Amino acid sequence: MILGSTGSIGVQALEIVEANPDKFRVIALAAGSSNLQLLADQAKRFSVPVVGTTGDRDTLTRMLGNTQVIDGAKSASDIAAIACDIVLNGISGSIGLGPTLAALSVGNKVALANKESLVAGGDLVMAFGRDRIIPVDSEHSALYQCFLSGKAAEVKQVILTASGGPFRDRIDFTDITVADALNHPTWSMGPVVTINSATLMNKGLEIIEAHYLFDLPYSKISAVIHPQSVVHSMVEFIDGSTIAQASPPSMKGPIAYAISGANRIAKATAPVDWNTKQSWEFMPIDGEKFPAVELARRCGELGGGLPAIFNAANEVAVDAFINGLIPFTKIVDVVDATVQKLGGNSPITIGSLSDVSAIEDDARVLANQLVQERK
Repeated sequence: MILGSTGSIGVQALEIVEANPDKFRVIALAAGSSNLQLLADQAKRFSVPVVGTTGDRDTLTRMLGNTQVIDGAKSASDIAAIACDIVLNGISGSIGLGPTLAALSVGNKVALANKESLVAGGDLVMAFGRDRIIPVDSEHSALYQCFLSGKAAEVKQVILTASGGPFRDRIDFTDITVADALNHPTWSMGPVVTINSATLMNKGLEIIEAHYLFDLPYSKISAVIHPQSVVHSMVEFIDGSTIAQASPPSMKGPIAYAISGANRIAKATAPVDWNTKQSWEFMPIDGEKFPAVELARRCGELGGGLPAIFNAANEVAVDAFINGLIPFTKIVDVVDATVQKLGGNSPITIGSLSDVSAIEDDARVLANQLVQERK
């Protein structure tokens, strides 16, 4: 089944399914309210028996006829709890945590594209075991594959790669427009993920995600700028060897690998053209230009509710920037201020989904207040 089927990850996943009808059968779809027509078209095209939506149930039912429609705020979680081989969670934002937990609680494996599930509720998710999750993020899919080259005890460090976004070479960050921030040089993604790439907030989130996925201390997780976005991540072993996973920038490779249960599907994505001259660059991240990375690392190391606060505040700040309420330079500022003001009250442990929701609610209230102060 596919959660977030009308988003970028979901649409590409269905393209893979369509190209490989002998390997996949979609038993359920779930999506939000913004594109009911596309959701209905997908359900018809793939003969999906169950569909979930946060949109209008009656409208979708009229579009689909006899297809079972589940609606409401928890529709994605209800869909995720249907027994299947694997659930692709392509939902954007921390609302994806509930469906991740719902899928795992009934024994389903999860192809996880929703990084916020691990950032906000990593301890809750990992309580079900790492062997039930296959990462979809290109960086973590790369690490997953590279880890097959050695033993966990032989790993010296992992290196996440970052494109650097549209501003990696820019000196002055004033007067950056939303259009500027959405103009990513190598990837085509949704607006929130694209803005996170512009601030490098996404790399901070991915560092926290890598900590949980691979049970690594933060001291063994680093990140570098790689403008070409061909090497998706690397694992350095204690003998000095570094294993890298490389392919042209496309999410279809990681998606296909994950939804097939960590198996390779022929022609899932185009390979590197080794008959063409290649030039790959790697450079350190400028912490002064991109403070989000170290802020995320600090929140991750302190743990407890801080990563959830960090993530929720970022969602508010990015939305405020997209809607013209704050300038680009205030996104990380709002997140940092929220973390500092709420960090001292953050619980040491998170015991339930309701704990995460309460923490996030407090963070959103404060972040919205800080946005108003910085308008």
